[in-house]
Amino acid sequence: MNITLLTVGKTDRNWVWDGVETYRSRLKHYIPFSLVEIPELKNVSSLSKEQIKEKEGQLILKCLKDTDEVILLDEKGREYTSKEWADMIGKRISTSGRNLVFVTGGAYGFSRQVYDRASALVSLSRMTFSHQMVRAIFLEQLYRAFTIIKGEPYHHE
Repeated sequence: MNITLLTVGKTDRNWVWDGVETYRSRLKHYIPFSLVEIPELKNVSSLSKEQIKEKEGQLILKCLKDTDEVILLDEKGREYTSKEWADMIGKRISTSGRNLVFVTGGAYGFSRQVYDRASALVSLSRMTFSHQMVRAIFLEQLYRAFTIIKGEPYHHE
């Protein structure tokens, strides 16, 4: 089993990459992890929001395998406490055996086809974060989940 974070757009912020690399290096002790970045669309000024979501959705779907379990990071998703999040991750790892692919969309969200492909929606917060920051926040929470699963002293309740 592997976990992937699939994102639309690249990050150009060094401080985001510092956070991503910190938690990516920590995660390798628990599970194979990869970060896949789909380049942002070019020349979109003449496109509507729906057309942008459709085009990004096609690129997202091309990156997915039929056997992947897809979870969208979406403002309409379920919010978890850190313990609940760890339980959800642990259950999926122990029962599904499928690769988990978490997806962050572009600025306008996901197309209907991407929503239809997903098995779950997860919200990291009711607040909105930049798509660049979500990478570091997600990775920290994923690392935290594994420390909870393993009973390690990172998370305090």
